[in-house]
Amino acid sequence: MPKRRPEHQPLRTCAVCREVHPKRAMTRVVRLADGSILVDPTGKAPGRGTYVCEQAACREPKALAEGIQRALGGPLAAEQILAEVTNASA
Repeated sequence: MPKRRPEHQPLRTCAVCREVHPKRAMTRVVRLADGSILVDPTGKAPGRGTYVCEQAACREPKALAEGIQRALGGPLAAEQILAEVTNASA
């Protein structure tokens, strides 16, 4: 079995600013099959997921809602997105 590269870090793109950051430094947001939105601290929840970085500009309510809606697709309530992400990061 080959050894895993110690310098390897998974990278993900932020849904808001579209910059690439290490996966562990980002917050995962998931849309479940029933359409509800939740923050996934484990990174293992089923459903369509996207990542948001910790920059202040990416946590701005309007930009955050637009970026997550674009990434997760479908009609999503902006209030639901904002409530879930701000509650999880507080």
